[in-house]
Amino acid sequence: MTALVVDGLVSASADRQAAIRAWFASLRPGMTVALSTHINADGDGCGSESALARLLAQCGIRCRIVNPTPWPTMFAFLLGNDVVDLSAKGAAGLAGIDALVVLDINDRRRLGQLAEAVRALEVPVSVIDHHLPGDEPVGGLTIASTRACATGELVYDIAVTLGLEITPAIAQSLYAAILTDTGSFRFSNTSPRAHAIAAALLAAGVNPEEMYRRIYAQVSVGRLRLLREALGSLQTEPELGLSHISVAADVMDRFDVTSEELDGIVEHPRSIAGTRLAVFFRDLGYGKVKVSFRSTGDVNVQQLASRYGGGGHAKASGAMLTGGLEEVQAQVLADAREFLRGAAVLG
Repeated sequence: MTALVVDGLVSASADRQAAIRAWFASLRPGMTVALSTHINADGDGCGSESALARLLAQCGIRCRIVNPTPWPTMFAFLLGNDVVDLSAKGAAGLAGIDALVVLDINDRRRLGQLAEAVRALEVPVSVIDHHLPGDEPVGGLTIASTRACATGELVYDIAVTLGLEITPAIAQSLYAAILTDTGSFRFSNTSPRAHAIAAALLAAGVNPEEMYRRIYAQVSVGRLRLLREALGSLQTEPELGLSHISVAADVMDRFDVTSEELDGIVEHPRSIAGTRLAVFFRDLGYGKVKVSFRSTGDVNVQQLASRYGGGGHAKASGAMLTGGLEEVQAQVLADAREFLRGAAVLG
């Protein structure tokens, strides 16, 4: 496919193209390459993996997706029945591979149960990512840019730079990656280039109405009941612009939902007028609490998340803390108030 050119927006920068060519030079036809992403994979992780698997298949490279947590049901439609192999599970899936490519993270700890196995690998490990570097980088060769709206943008650049075909299935995966990571083109990472690439993907066969239906318009009744309970916990501190919600450890069983159905709940407190920082606490039930941070304006939540060994983006980050829900809430909210009073800002 020929890239759509809109004032040069779709062409990757020279340095990005050079990084892509250096990365691709490390691969050979006949290789078996494992692809992985972060725990609780999102649309960007799933879309980037499924697109890259199909792209590398065009080069005679066999791909095996080995994620630390199960593939989300809501993104099952991206797998198809062609080249995407999910048969190998856990660390055993890394046996016999010639290389590993980690997408959408650059901190080994976010590989969860795979972290130790990846650390012990003796094959090349490379990274394709658009986040700020973590404290424990995953691998050597890297295609990375915080300017990219999503990791899917970088995978799109791989396709165009290497002259590979963007089939309808690949276009669908890349569109899912960009659509979800830009919040349906609402978040501040929605660049002119993101729209230009989306236009190219529509031209390649993506049906935007069908993508919306599959990703956003198929929620379960349990998800709505869970949301009702989560919103019942809402607390706001208007003088600081702080809003937060939480869910208990038993919500998954009570409402018969999966962890992926918790995605996006933090956007509700962020949407409150005057909110600068929104926090979502999810009690995992075994002495761990997952904390999601979202911000508006110039507040950089990546700085706050990094205090707990977490990370992500300036306006969307997360961390995992040890302790009970009340204990973690007290600690994080105290830190959040101090953080907001200090006016930690982007830049």
